Amino acid sequence: MANRESVKPWDFLDEFRGREFSGKWPTVKEAFHISCIRYPNNECFKVFTPKYMVFTYAEAEKKIREVANYLLSQGVKKGDKIGVSGKNSPEWSIAYLGIIYAGCIVVPLDILLKDSEMETLMKFGGVSRLFIDSDRISKIDSDGSVGLVEKISLEPSADGFKYVLDLDGPEAEGFKAEGDEVAAILFTSGTTGTPKGVMLTNNNLISDCYLAQGNMTIYSTDVFYAILPIHHAYTMLAVFFESFSVGACTVFGKKLVVTQILKELKEGKVTMFLAVPMLFNKMIGALMAGVRKKGVLVYGLIKFLMSISGAIKKVFKVNIGKKMFGFLLKNLSLESNRICICGGGPLPASTFKMFNQLGIDFVQGYGLTETSPITHLNPTYAYIESSVGKSIPGCEVKIVDPDEDGNGVIYIKGPMVMKGYYNNEEATREVLSQDGWLNTGDVGHEDANHYLYLTGRAKSIIVTDGGKNVFPEEIEDHFQLYDEIDQICIIGYLTNRETKAEGIRAIVYPSANAKKTYPTEDALKARMNEIISEVNKELQSYKKITRLDISSEALPMTSTKKIKRNEVAKIFKD
Repeated sequence: MANRESVKPWDFLDEFRGREFSGKWPTVKEAFHISCIRYPNNECFKVFTPKYMVFTYAEAEKKIREVANYLLSQGVKKGDKIGVSGKNSPEWSIAYLGIIYAGCIVVPLDILLKDSEMETLMKFGGVSRLFIDSDRISKIDSDGSVGLVEKISLEPSADGFKYVLDLDGPEAEGFKAEGDEVAAILFTSGTTGTPKGVMLTNNNLISDCYLAQGNMTIYSTDVFYAILPIHHAYTMLAVFFESFSVGACTVFGKKLVVTQILKELKEGKVTMFLAVPMLFNKMIGALMAGVRKKGVLVYGLIKFLMSISGAIKKVFKVNIGKKMFGFLLKNLSLESNRICICGGGPLPASTFKMFNQLGIDFVQGYGLTETSPITHLNPTYAYIESSVGKSIPGCEVKIVDPDEDGNGVIYIKGPMVMKGYYNNEEATREVLSQDGWLNTGDVGHEDANHYLYLTGRAKSIIVTDGGKNVFPEEIEDHFQLYDEIDQICIIGYLTNRETKAEGIRAIVYPSANAKKTYPTEDALKARMNEIISEVNKELQSYKKITRLDISSEALPMTSTKKIKRNEVAKIFKD
């Protein structure tokens, strides 16, 4: 442990300080350039579909400079806001960094937004140019209401529009950015009403990128897999930035389809796989279902050996699981994998535990867009299944107004905390104090060793007749390994209009397999009630589900596969 504390992963920056950058941290541009100096021939960006494409660091930086040269030749000014929206790809990353190299501010936009929603955000954010996929390029700002100066395609097939990899211009040095200046604006919500654009500075992004490595060592030989939307802070920082900060490779996945993911994990020889709970639950559920089909004895033996492997790994820090269960890991295309990281939502401790038992260094992290986003990460050498992680160096935590169990609102302070919301001082003041403390809106507690435990979102709390606070996420966790349920959303419903007391209601969208197995409405509802009864036995009396609704359609989700609880509540409003 002493060695980990004395030698920091970012110490190598001292070699470049005063030569390639000044101050404590390099800017985003300087950090990428330093990796190009250190690892010019390492693979940087790679994609397998629709056609194979790979760039070394030297090749990627050449293209990035060409994009910057083009933008500068077109008269962009320092701090101009330029949007990027599209499927994960090398082109997306080259556009993003080209904007940064020019000295402009990048505005990543969710490709799943409706045209009108995207236009609303661009108007609010003052976006002047847009890089976007070919199938959307002619639809966005078709009437000129946004006032875009130019649209550039991230794919080669857009007639009448320039393709990002064909751009170039006279050699020019981009406008110099300072560490405390905004590098990116990320919109978290607000497609109606006043949008919330999180302003992240160069220092926010780069400090978070390197400080997170205080809890996890990554190498130039690692291969990261970008399968979740890259516009989102989680993938943008934890995959894209982390990868290039050490000279590693990013493989871009296009579709969140398990068969495609398994193929690309194998083909790319991915060592760092970051995903959300839904995906990891599906993977481990399918794997164990396959083992169960081999019979009770085989299943029992595998589970017994997994428990032994997990105990040895946790107590003696010796990983025997990878060799022991290599034949199973091949089914998940994880034989090359070094670390799996789960973020973006709560994960059942059982899923966390099973991956570690199989020999995968599987850890969980925590953060918000407003914190760049990483604030907590479970070290692989000292993980706790029920915790979302240990605070990274430089991150301070305080728990405000804790209840009798020690759970209160989580506040965060540190160099990763945003500058504020773009053009929204009121919203900024609501969550960010003058002395730098950010109200996360999450509820939980921290132990003496700075491991954080989440209970739920403060805004999602259900208050029962007895005045007890119930967090929907705690209940939803119990359903994550039932493959008959594709989605579940726990919300409150009024049981007493005078006292505003609430009961607990489950909105369930059954899986396709469940609909086949239980073809009638009565049979399907009976099975869902059986599952709820099983889960209720595990819950404290005031947390028990007392009402069930089955949805005939998939519940609305964000691009990172979180259910939109507020929208579900509106759909199923009494």
